[in-house]
Amino acid sequence: MRLFEYECKKILREYGVPVPGGLVVDSAGEAARIAESLRCPVAVKAQVLIGGRGKLGGVKFAETPKDAEEKAEELLGSRLGGVIVERVLVEEKIDFREELYIGITIDRSAKKPVALASRFGGVDIEQVAITAPSRIHKHYIDPVAGLSEEESKNLIREMGLKGSDLEIVSSFL
Repeated sequence: MRLFEYECKKILREYGVPVPGGLVVDSAGEAARIAESLRCPVAVKAQVLIGGRGKLGGVKFAETPKDAEEKAEELLGSRLGGVIVERVLVEEKIDFREELYIGITIDRSAKKPVALASRFGGVDIEQVAITAPSRIHKHYIDPVAGLSEEESKNLIREMGLKGSDLEIVSSFL
């Protein structure tokens, strides 16, 4: 299953995971209205099913609603990685101190779900997997029992997180 970022965030929101406020739109004018309603700097993100959107210019930041409109205008209808951008996600711009990668996927060779975690994630997680696979920590998940709280904490500990950071990040997983 392949989901757009806005679809993933909708699901996460339904399960109580905090995600930035925002909406997906298909016009530059709508992007300006969303930016106005958020009353803060925003990220304007192309909604395409490709990796590396940021490096390809598919994520832009705007300080004002007019700026958000201009950024959306640049993205909508453009090609990104050979795919036409039909929608953009306009959301609160988040300031962060560290970018982590946490995901759950299916390991087809093991025929099991696997949780992955890395302090070296974000836009280059695929490169990390190739050049420094030891920086990606894995835990296979029993498909019947699921991922326990203790298993989640152990995986996050392997990343080197401690204290409240450990608690917060493991609760997301």
